[in-house]
Amino acid sequence: MKTNEELQKEVVDAINWEPLLQAAEIGVMVKDGIVTLTGSVNSYAKKGEAEQAAKNVSGVKVVVEKIEVILNSQTQKTDQEIAVEIVNAFKWHWDIPDGKVQVKVENGWVSLTGELEWNYQKEAAVKAVSVLIGVKGITNNIMIITLSKDNIEKKGIEDAIKRNGHIDDSGIEVEVLNNTVTLRGIVDSWYQKSESGRIAWKAPGVTKVENDLDVDFEE
Repeated sequence: MKTNEELQKEVVDAINWEPLLQAAEIGVMVKDGIVTLTGSVNSYAKKGEAEQAAKNVSGVKVVVEKIEVILNSQTQKTDQEIAVEIVNAFKWHWDIPDGKVQVKVENGWVSLTGELEWNYQKEAAVKAVSVLIGVKGITNNIMIITLSKDNIEKKGIEDAIKRNGHIDDSGIEVEVLNNTVTLRGIVDSWYQKSESGRIAWKAPGVTKVENDLDVDFEE
């Protein structure tokens, strides 16, 4: 098991390794596998990049993200300018159905609403917004509404997780209730947790995934 100091150094190194973050001032505090990120960056994309870099470090159980987005004269944009860029960005994404996502921008904060059939479409909408200059934050209220009439196959999800060579499925339990999939158990890394959730979302008919997997890293 890594000490708090060892894990802190690895998280700092991981963040500094990202070219986008080399100039960013991000503080890292670690206690028993829980990593807290503080500081400020000048774009929402950097905020997400820092969080992902921390999650990818082995030994990290939870990331508490408290990074603030502070825009400067080069990154400041009006709400109208941001809204227009979001609409244009959606047009370039085949995986975001036309007219299905509504956008509201207030003081740089973007709210997304609407109904989509698949979670990957919801993620694509967030990703398209997150890289735009001027965005301070995103509230994602998009609903997943399935058109599938088939019952969700628990075994299909279990088999899909098992096929993934990067996931140790021995500690994963899959439960299905109506259109909700719940994942419980213990995995070795945050990557395995998020990847298991991503796989569960691919099952036809799923409208919600409760990813209750715990991360317990042991060397």
